Amino acid sequence: MPVAEFTDSTSLTLLARAQARDPEAWHRISALYLPLTYRWARQAGLQECDAADVVQEVFRTLAGQIGDFRRDRPGDSFRGWLWGITRNRLREFYRRRQAQPQAIGGTDAHDRLEALADQPPEDGDGQQRSGTQAAMMHRALELIRDEFEQTTWQAFWRTAVDQQDTAEVADELQMSPKAIRQAKFRVMRRLRLEVEKLL
Repeated sequence: MPVAEFTDSTSLTLLARAQARDPEAWHRISALYLPLTYRWARQAGLQECDAADVVQEVFRTLAGQIGDFRRDRPGDSFRGWLWGITRNRLREFYRRRQAQPQAIGGTDAHDRLEALADQPPEDGDGQQRSGTQAAMMHRALELIRDEFEQTTWQAFWRTAVDQQDTAEVADELQMSPKAIRQAKFRVMRRLRLEVEKLL
């Protein structure tokens, strides 16, 4: 599996562990979806502090409702369900803002409220979806990073991610080309297992 390939599905096993209040499962869900949820809030026009508040509300709701998630129909996804929660929290934010006196304007909050789509923002733009997938892959890499020695990680990163020549990396790291390939294989295998666990 090339490092660039990643989908945004979430495994039922991970969700079941989160429903059982497994701290590691919640850590993984947070690591994968908190940045995405924050991006959605920012794309909806919120300032940094407001976006952070909305994300906190989303994850509070998620913690209470994660047992309600189902994949009963084709196309059901955790990401889509999370977007529904986020959209509702964004709508609440803009309704509260509309109720408060505004110094200028008045229709901006209403316009933003009406513009919130039924699908997550990335669904319509392949480039944004690709960026989201890359961000999620980066998170998965962060989760496994500490499991490897520095030289093993460098051998993997430089050959798989930076796509440097194996012989060149071997020379610089004072390792044999075979050892470089083995290091890359070990990390890729672990990454594949981690992705399967998440998916």
